[in-house]
Amino acid sequence: MRLTAGTDSRLGATWDGRGTNFALFSANAHKVELCLFDAQGRRELERIELPERTEDVWHGYLNDVSPGQLYGYRVHGPYDPDRGHRFNAHKLLLDPYAKRLNGRLVWSEAHFAYRTGSPREDLSFDRRDNARGMPKAVVVDETVGSGRRETRPGVRWEDTIVYEAHVKGLTQQREDVPPGLRGTFGGLACPSMIAHFKRLGVTTIELLPVHGFVDDRILVEKKLVNYWGYNTISFFAPEVRYAPDKDNPLDSFRTTVARLHDAGIEVLLDVVYNHTAEGNHLGPTLSFRGIDNASYYWLKPDNPRYYDDFTGCGNSMNLTHPRVLQMVMDSLRYWVEVCHVDGFRFDLATTLARGPNGFDRNSGFFTAIRQDPILAGVKLVAEPWDLGMGGYQVGAFPSQWSEWNDRYRSVMRRYWSGEGSLIGEVSRRMTGSSDMFNRDGRMPRASINHVTVHDGFTLADLFSYEHKHNIANGEDNRDGSNDNHSINCGVEGPTDDPKILGMRRQLRKNQLACLFLAQGVPLLLAGDEVGNSQSGNNNAYCQDNDIGWVGWDGANTEDDMVEFVGLMTDIRRRFPQLRSRRWLDGRRADGSYGVLWLTPSAAEMTEQDWAFPDGRFLAYMLSPSEPGGDAIFIVLNSGVEAIDFHLPKTSDYPVWHQLFDTTKDTVQVAPLKCGSASAAPPRSVLAFAGTIA
Repeated sequence: MRLTAGTDSRLGATWDGRGTNFALFSANAHKVELCLFDAQGRRELERIELPERTEDVWHGYLNDVSPGQLYGYRVHGPYDPDRGHRFNAHKLLLDPYAKRLNGRLVWSEAHFAYRTGSPREDLSFDRRDNARGMPKAVVVDETVGSGRRETRPGVRWEDTIVYEAHVKGLTQQREDVPPGLRGTFGGLACPSMIAHFKRLGVTTIELLPVHGFVDDRILVEKKLVNYWGYNTISFFAPEVRYAPDKDNPLDSFRTTVARLHDAGIEVLLDVVYNHTAEGNHLGPTLSFRGIDNASYYWLKPDNPRYYDDFTGCGNSMNLTHPRVLQMVMDSLRYWVEVCHVDGFRFDLATTLARGPNGFDRNSGFFTAIRQDPILAGVKLVAEPWDLGMGGYQVGAFPSQWSEWNDRYRSVMRRYWSGEGSLIGEVSRRMTGSSDMFNRDGRMPRASINHVTVHDGFTLADLFSYEHKHNIANGEDNRDGSNDNHSINCGVEGPTDDPKILGMRRQLRKNQLACLFLAQGVPLLLAGDEVGNSQSGNNNAYCQDNDIGWVGWDGANTEDDMVEFVGLMTDIRRRFPQLRSRRWLDGRRADGSYGVLWLTPSAAEMTEQDWAFPDGRFLAYMLSPSEPGGDAIFIVLNSGVEAIDFHLPKTSDYPVWHQLFDTTKDTVQVAPLKCGSASAAPPRSVLAFAGTIA
């Protein structure tokens, strides 16, 4: 092979039609070797020293290397953990910019840069070659399909309804998905699933991580896996295990995105840039640690042998380093430009914006995102916390971001589990949480409302279990949250008692109703619409089985709430004031209003009413956002007794029509006059449409 200097202008392996340029960043290395492997990845064919170093990028061009070539790196430098350096050229390393991976990690002691079991721990040095058990990067032809024009759905933020799903878990047990596509990218976009999404009325699918990841050694030894995928090792390569075509996971993924787009459905990716699969100082050396540990990770300033762990996963990526920030930005642009995704949900996003003094709203990460023209039009969602000091930052992200609102989740769980004296906070959560998000020009869409997500109980389990049941995870039930605000309605777990089953279904409907009536962006967890249960496991991250997969047995039974969700999304579309771009005002000086809070007698609430001891009744009217539109009147009663109330007494809306009552399968058809008396059944949500005279 003819080796020339090549260029440092683009990191990774770039094929230009004649040959491939290889470029790898490492500020502290002494030498970088490119290792080429046979088609099976078993035999190292050649080891080539990259000839040039420019701005800490090591690079070289090989004119005879074409797509399909397997490769890895060996990086030479000091092994001095006390100074933060962990170079070990005996370890084959993955290219951080790899666009495709071949093979899976086969765990052995050789993947550790130190001698496991040594009394000196990571201060010792291991000389075993780990190449045989390492996945290899693959040179790809990025021009294939790159010129394809694709129309994105372009769903406005205020119209967005998110459906969070796991690629495998969503379709693994769907009998109407072809067997060869179940649990794959292809299964997401098959006709039966698209029809299901349409029945629900969701606009946007948010996928748990699809970046290349590895299964933790401790899980493999327990015969478990990292099912959720929050253990990333490759930020550019689609996870091969989800591809129906194992030889072309990139095209498998892009085809799925295109088919969902054709159906008008957006795709968001849950991305994990806050940490990697390499763990703490006793973790393996797979990529970043061996390439330039001191650049990629946050190390303790007073003892760089150890990591600043803001994530609870052993390490934290340091985006204050320009090359690390560049890698994250290059990755985001790649998924938008090449794969056409519509946005991202950032796991533990606080870590990405950390500086030397903690979370920084003016961080380089936020600045880079804001000015990037490729990312300007995509949806950005933060999980606005991490485990470090000052990590809880709900409401603190910049104006173009939306955030998971765990305050909504907490208070709505408490309210429907029977806790009283919450109506003040419930009112704030149902109207977009302006107390947290109304600043810097932010709009109600800043709040991503959710009751359940992948992490925690499903909606069915929320009302079937008072305690977590995580024994299957192999940690003696110590893992997972103990703060669930759940109730079992009288029996822990499964029961045949029709009264208990009826109560559970009713409470599920109440949560779903509130989710879609609330200002902000609703997020529905996949499977909640059919009563999916994880048998009380509230941390199913390692359960690639019936526990973690969506169970569709509840479809076409009393647990099936697909039609109810469809009704709620229809109501949300019918009433623009439920998805307002502006914050709701109370009574204005001219007598108009955005929201009017009413007592059971239909009088406007006073401070004394808000302070009513143990209050569980909340009723409010939203005026139309456009002249001539209908008003909507919403009633919540989490009490165990029925509460009599009156419809709003306003001549503007002389007639009211019931939209739904969560305690009944049918609605009251006859129109109701303004001010007429009605009753809110125990533990119920009701809504009425007011028609202008």
